Amino acid sequence: MTPSILPKPLPHAPDGATIITASIDAAEEEDYSTFSTENPEWKFNHVAVDERNGNVYLGAVNRIYKLSPDLNVQVYHETGPDEDNRKCYPPRIVQPCSEPLSLTNNVNKMLLMDYRENRLLACGSLYQGICKLLRLDDLFKLGEPFHKKEHYLSGVNESGSVFGVIVSYGDSSPDKLFVATAVDGKPEYFPTISSRKLERNSEEDGMFAYVFHDEFVASMIKIPSDTFTIVPDFDIYYVYGFGSGNFVYFLTLQPEMGNGPATGSSSAGREQVYTSKIVRLCKDDTAFNSYVEVPLGCVKGGVEYRLLQAAYLSKAGAILGRSLGVGPDDDVLFTIFSKGQKRRPREASQESALCVFALREINERIKERLQSCYKGEGTLDLAWLKVKDIRCSSALLTIDDNFCGLDMNAPLGVSEMVQGIPLFSDSTDKMTSVIAYVYKNHSLAFVGTKSGRVKKIRVDGPSHGALQYEVIQAVERGPIQRDMAFSPDHHFLYAMSETQVSHMTRVPVEACGQYSTCSECLGSGDPHCGWCVLHNMCTRKEKCERSAEPRRFAWDIKQCVRLSVHPSNISVSQFSVTLILEAHNVPELSAGVNCTFEDLAEMDGLVEGNRIRCSSPAEKEVPRDHQIVQLYLKSKETGLVFANTSFVFYNCSVHKSCLSCVRSPYQCHWCKYRHDCTHDPRTCSFQEGRVKRPEECPQLLPTERILVPVNVVKPITLRAKNLPQPQSGQRGYECLLTIQGVEQRVPALRFNSSCVQCQNTSYSYDGMEMSSLPVDLTVIWNGDFSIDNPADNKVHLYKCDAQRGSCGLCLKADPLFGCVWCKGENRCTLKQHCPHPESQWLERNGLNSKCTHPRITQITPLRGPREGGTLVTIRGENLGLDFSEIQGNVRVAEVDCTPVREGYIPAEQPRCKLLDIRSSESYTCPKEFRAVYSKYYYFVVSNVTRLISLKPSRGPVSGGTIVNITGSNLDAGSNVSIMFKDQKCTYHRRGGQWITCRSHASLQGYGNVSVSVTVDKARIQKDLKFEYVEDPTIIKLEPEWSIFSGHTPVTVTGTNLDIIQSPLIRAKYNGRETVNICQVFSPTSMLCQAPELPISLSRQREVPARPDEFGFILDDVQAVLALNNTPFIYYPNPEFEPLHVSGVLELKPGSPIILKGRNFLPPTNTNGNNGKLNYTVLIGDKPCLLTVSDNQLLCESPNLTGRHKVLARVGGIEFSPGVVHITSDSPLSSTAIISIAGAGALLILFIVIVLIAYKRKSRESDLTLKRLQMQMDNLESRVALECKEAFAELQTDIHELTSDLDGVGIPFLDYRAYTMRVLFPGIEEHPVLRDLEVPGYRQEQVEKGLKLFGQLINNKVFLLSFIRTLESQRGFSMRDRGNVASLIMTMLQSKLEYATDVLKHLLSDLIDRNLESKNHPKLLLRRTESVAEKMLTNWFTFLLYKFLKECAGEPLFSLFCAIKQQMEKGPIDSITGEARYSLSEDKLIRQQIDYKMLVVNCIHPDNEKSPEIQVKVLNCDSISQVKEKILDAIYKNVPHSHRQKASDMDLEWRQGRGQRTILMDEDLSTKIESDWKRLNMLAHYQVHASLSRTHISILQGTCISTGSPDSLRSRTPMITPDLESGVKVWHLVKNHEHGDQKEGDRGSKMVSEIYLTRLLATKGTLQKFVDDLFETIFSTAHRGSALPLAIKYMFDFLDEQADKHSIHDPHVRHTWKSNCLPLRFWVNVIKNPQFVFDIHKSSITDACLSVVAQTFMDSCSTSEHRLGKDSPSNKLLYAKDIPSYKSWVERYYSDISKMPAISDQDMNAYLAEQSRMHINEFNSMSSLSEIYSYVGKYTEEVRQHTVDKNHTLFKTGSSVPFRTASLTPLGLK
Repeated sequence: MTPSILPKPLPHAPDGATIITASIDAAEEEDYSTFSTENPEWKFNHVAVDERNGNVYLGAVNRIYKLSPDLNVQVYHETGPDEDNRKCYPPRIVQPCSEPLSLTNNVNKMLLMDYRENRLLACGSLYQGICKLLRLDDLFKLGEPFHKKEHYLSGVNESGSVFGVIVSYGDSSPDKLFVATAVDGKPEYFPTISSRKLERNSEEDGMFAYVFHDEFVASMIKIPSDTFTIVPDFDIYYVYGFGSGNFVYFLTLQPEMGNGPATGSSSAGREQVYTSKIVRLCKDDTAFNSYVEVPLGCVKGGVEYRLLQAAYLSKAGAILGRSLGVGPDDDVLFTIFSKGQKRRPREASQESALCVFALREINERIKERLQSCYKGEGTLDLAWLKVKDIRCSSALLTIDDNFCGLDMNAPLGVSEMVQGIPLFSDSTDKMTSVIAYVYKNHSLAFVGTKSGRVKKIRVDGPSHGALQYEVIQAVERGPIQRDMAFSPDHHFLYAMSETQVSHMTRVPVEACGQYSTCSECLGSGDPHCGWCVLHNMCTRKEKCERSAEPRRFAWDIKQCVRLSVHPSNISVSQFSVTLILEAHNVPELSAGVNCTFEDLAEMDGLVEGNRIRCSSPAEKEVPRDHQIVQLYLKSKETGLVFANTSFVFYNCSVHKSCLSCVRSPYQCHWCKYRHDCTHDPRTCSFQEGRVKRPEECPQLLPTERILVPVNVVKPITLRAKNLPQPQSGQRGYECLLTIQGVEQRVPALRFNSSCVQCQNTSYSYDGMEMSSLPVDLTVIWNGDFSIDNPADNKVHLYKCDAQRGSCGLCLKADPLFGCVWCKGENRCTLKQHCPHPESQWLERNGLNSKCTHPRITQITPLRGPREGGTLVTIRGENLGLDFSEIQGNVRVAEVDCTPVREGYIPAEQPRCKLLDIRSSESYTCPKEFRAVYSKYYYFVVSNVTRLISLKPSRGPVSGGTIVNITGSNLDAGSNVSIMFKDQKCTYHRRGGQWITCRSHASLQGYGNVSVSVTVDKARIQKDLKFEYVEDPTIIKLEPEWSIFSGHTPVTVTGTNLDIIQSPLIRAKYNGRETVNICQVFSPTSMLCQAPELPISLSRQREVPARPDEFGFILDDVQAVLALNNTPFIYYPNPEFEPLHVSGVLELKPGSPIILKGRNFLPPTNTNGNNGKLNYTVLIGDKPCLLTVSDNQLLCESPNLTGRHKVLARVGGIEFSPGVVHITSDSPLSSTAIISIAGAGALLILFIVIVLIAYKRKSRESDLTLKRLQMQMDNLESRVALECKEAFAELQTDIHELTSDLDGVGIPFLDYRAYTMRVLFPGIEEHPVLRDLEVPGYRQEQVEKGLKLFGQLINNKVFLLSFIRTLESQRGFSMRDRGNVASLIMTMLQSKLEYATDVLKHLLSDLIDRNLESKNHPKLLLRRTESVAEKMLTNWFTFLLYKFLKECAGEPLFSLFCAIKQQMEKGPIDSITGEARYSLSEDKLIRQQIDYKMLVVNCIHPDNEKSPEIQVKVLNCDSISQVKEKILDAIYKNVPHSHRQKASDMDLEWRQGRGQRTILMDEDLSTKIESDWKRLNMLAHYQVHASLSRTHISILQGTCISTGSPDSLRSRTPMITPDLESGVKVWHLVKNHEHGDQKEGDRGSKMVSEIYLTRLLATKGTLQKFVDDLFETIFSTAHRGSALPLAIKYMFDFLDEQADKHSIHDPHVRHTWKSNCLPLRFWVNVIKNPQFVFDIHKSSITDACLSVVAQTFMDSCSTSEHRLGKDSPSNKLLYAKDIPSYKSWVERYYSDISKMPAISDQDMNAYLAEQSRMHINEFNSMSSLSEIYSYVGKYTEEVRQHTVDKNHTLFKTGSSVPFRTASLTPLGLK
């Protein structure tokens, strides 16, 4: 299990530290925690954990950290860096040092806990290895002894080179510190192993003094200097140390000593061999007489593992102890070894092994060696201590287990290796560390690896083996370091990694929570984990409630709960059946249980011991189709499921054949005469032909191939058994053959129950491409009762003349076909169809069976050697029907050619091998059987075929050289072989004068080898030699750095570089490899272009990086593929700043150009390189001289003027920082001055002429100007007045409008009405809302058919096929597509999970088609041209209803009301729909209308005694408009559909006492002028301000006006004349387009554009409502409602599709989402609020909403919003707002993408809930009936597509749960 590391910032973290916390699962109590350093140089070295409180102490470079158990920093102590030099001894803090000092890091080499004195011992690498003593509580420095040589432990810099063990002696005496260290070639300064005093006072002078020291003896061992003369780089590397019993042990890795002195480094000669050893010392031995070394190793499967990597001491535990023969509390040593004995730090083998040693066995081996030595046997055998050959001395003494040696026979070496027990090995991921502990008698090892993983291994010993039960990725990149530690309670493991940034990770030792089932949990092998039965979880025992009670906690997999049920299956027609459940291994269930059938039903269970009685689901809960469900037992105590088993609801009726019925695993019976499958045998009597066994089924028996020639009348006889005799009223038998998709029915005759015959009929098929065609054969009776055909018998139709145009091909045909070659007609036919006598036939097995007149069409090759051996291929016709016919009868160029069977094709292609030209014999062949080829075959003579040269003539001994051999006639023959002496050179290709091959690695080593070429049997040899030379080597790279982009020159020095043809340089990083080219200059040098480092752009650019591998591809030379001794490093790329903010830099000629940036000079001095980057800067196309500094380039610009592009190049980077504009300041030339003077004179003359003409013209225009001035003044005053009015309205209307809207209820439509208006706009009573209307006598048949059709619709394969078929029809219109999509969604309203799955498939197909057709991806989902797009609209319609009601509906309704009220504040033309206040320019009244506001008192029509209502109206309102406003006021909070209609009401004006007047739009007083009739207004009836407080009442009655307001407004805004009188009606403005209207008729008309200011006033008034709506829609959380799941789910689906098709353009993704939701759903809702609310929308409101919707669409667009003076006003109106809205949309999409993904499980639960809430909204039968109408319309197409789909799925082995027979007509229409 791999934890995912998630960053989490730590508050109050100290500088230099970054804390990262990780969790594998929110349910896990234990977290993965990580601590990492901010500075990559501060590598982690050692870790120690305080066993008392769990605090973690971390030793790092320059830091000692104290961390809390969860790795939060508590305090840290700085230890470096400081000025030092490793050569300074004593260090410079004691005395001055002559060596140069530099700032040096302090590597932590040892970190020990001294519990006795509550201090931490931290030893570093500075000052020859001095140590600090720090207080554990706060890391306060208690002491730092440094003034004596004993204080200097070691001068090495490696962290893993020093090991210490503290030995405590109680309170009486101070502790000892045993220190073992590598000496790094300084044996005179440092002992390799010693024991020191650990004084209780940290500042004591004797701290770290040797326990014993005199002139001859001391508590130390030094490496003799003579040892370094034999092995100059000798050292002992200490891997681990520990104390056990009376001894201290150190595990080491040390070089083996040679037999004599070496002249140089051991690595320069042979590879150094290493040995792993364990060193033992007595704790009380002050003279080190007890020093003993024992070799250790491990062997597994014959492979030796001898290189020690890590070790850890642990207890054996009971299980491992038994296997090893030791006690559970005995010490065992876990070790990691790598393969072999040769230590190659960078090339070490990945193979490693985990081994275990019993410490008792090692001690026994040491004891045996001591006893033999003190008997005088053998030598001391320690070569590095120069005592290898000293004989052991004999002494009489008893040596027991605690013997600590004497001053004789010491120190002592053991020669025989102690072999550990191998437990586990890994060949791919090298193991690097180990730690172990015992849990529940199991010994558990935790092994770190090179890749950063931790392997959890249960060690049960050699007899049981080791089980790797889990692997986790503890750190992001490895390797895991040697030091690991447990928390005190052993619940956590601490591991460190060393990468470019070190990491310390805390991981739990167990992750039981990852296992979800009992078998997974107990089968995992993790002894921590057990199964908490009633809580149904995997956990530790202590975390399981009441785990001590019987069977509540399971340890063994046999204890898992087992559940069985009897019966285990029932039919779907059975319900409430009593089931007996037997539960094994369950605890006491007194609290009771529930039985749950998934989501079908849940009921109480009756517990009877270990049995539980439950009932199967009730009738309404039983599934209708075959279904396997899980039957769960749920504990009432915990509320959790604790056991489950499968339970089957089967449906026999799905079986449509006898064999599938009776072979069903359930109790199904076949009714032969009903052709029906049933579960209840009582419903199928014996007389109805009940069948129980397969052998009783009617079925066709296997038969030989049925061959039927086309167009030949022939019966087909079939063997069968159990054929039923049709009963009275049943039809007889027929044969059904499906030929090329067309069914052909043939009458058949049943002879008896075992034989049936298809009557005489002829058959045919189209085309000559197939010589035979297998045809499906089905025998049916009674119309559509099919007989089973288990053998899949087919009829094979064939044509003799198809694909058999020659005699040979004809006679090759299957003999059973009966085809002959009719010579008279030269064609292949049946015997009976050849009109010629039998002598004119040719047939395969007849007398005449040889085809005459063979013909050769091709021979290859046409050239070959005289020596023969060429394989010749001949193609043609009639070339023999059998191999025997051509044997001995083939000659090429009069030379015998021996036929070969390989590649032989009868009659068409013989192949033969040419013999030597000298071996030819003459033979005769009849002319009619002889074929001669028209072209010649040429023999090439050996002395003509020549080898001329070889290039190259040298190559590396490792091979890989492409060798080109030139010569002549080298393309002759069929087979070529090139040999370099006895070794092949792999053939590549050849031409007439050349052959190329690739050399292999030489088997003979260096030197020349002869080259020979063999062509077939001819050997071409010339004195050509190829020389294998020593492989090239790489000695030096200069410089050893590049930049991330590469392409910087690297000079390579080496040997034999010139023998490589195409050398390449390579780098590998994070698994990705890049290469670049090299150019060879000489054998010792070449110039390469550094490869780029494949590093991601998101990586921190300021951090240098080293490649994982860096090397060269030099043919097949492997040694240089990855250089392990090069410190090649990559620095960040140079980055340039723009020259100027504007992109253009203005300069004077000669001014320098300064390019600014960073990283221009990489910090190469750290590598000792002084190389620089080669920059090229071009001004235009001319280079400039450069001066380079770290952050700028100074460019001396060339002598240029004008605008020029600046281009900078370095490495693989090319960047243009901008353009320079160099302006010239030179004086004008004399020619230019003369030209300017001449042009000036001409210009002055022209001006004089113009002035004279102007003077005359101005006099004439003065009078005209004065007249215009007066008109303009008048116009200007009127424009100012209009603007002033608009401004005043803007200031007052917003407040009024907001207050008017308060308290208005929102008349939401119910779910059904809302969905119907969106799905089927304009259709009030759709069939899906009512029951299916079918005549009674057909109702049962139709409903049954529709149910079957519903099953097909619920089959995804069919539904997808059905939709695709409909969409492929030309007559399937856009209207049909939308209708089908809506019908399908109403049908699937109760199965939204299924509908969503189908929608996703359709959308995926739509995306695929869109991209395949090369359409721009942005066009996707833009229009509704497919069923998928309309289904997507409907899907959102269903799922966003709740969001509309709870969130988005309120601002939308507020906007609608605001528009309506604002429009009605000014005049609205009742005819044209134009208004004074509008957002739409098209609906704006462009002239001055005089009007006044009136307030009238209205009486409620239903209750005249109710309080009067005051209503604001205008005196220019038509009577219908007044009635509408009054009704709006009376029915303020009543939905529109529940109100009285204005057309049904009369308006009565009551003035004073008893005076009442009925007001109407048109009456006898209506004014008519010419042919224009004006609607009556309140002003017409003289209802004015002074009389406005009079009473107005609405009376129910009949309106006698000529047209109602509804009919008027529903018209297209143009004036329609009365058909009888020809009079045209108008209200406020006359139609401009009528020709009879004169300019003066519009009264106060002026420049109409000045009225556009009203658009701005209206827009300002409505701005708040538009903003509220947009903000609500484009917010992920608003008004307390969360983002609907459907939006997130669909957007994620679109992102997945984009990823799938590699579409990374953010604009495309943005457009897809906009087309998907805002432009598809929201625009529709904004334009049509009547889809959501019960309201009436007028034409002016509709026009304003259209402007808002257009603004909404523009806000979702990614294209730039460019506007001009000619842009439409509705675009200009919101021009300043659209950028802000766009940012809302982008933020909205971004917020959604950042939200956590919705799992399919959560989405399905949400969809199921939505389906449940609205399950009965639509009549599914009516929906099916409507959908089926399209089946009737396209019956053949649907059936054909379904048959094809069936056939495809059958061929691919898919299960097809439907048949084409289901598409027969249902008789619905």
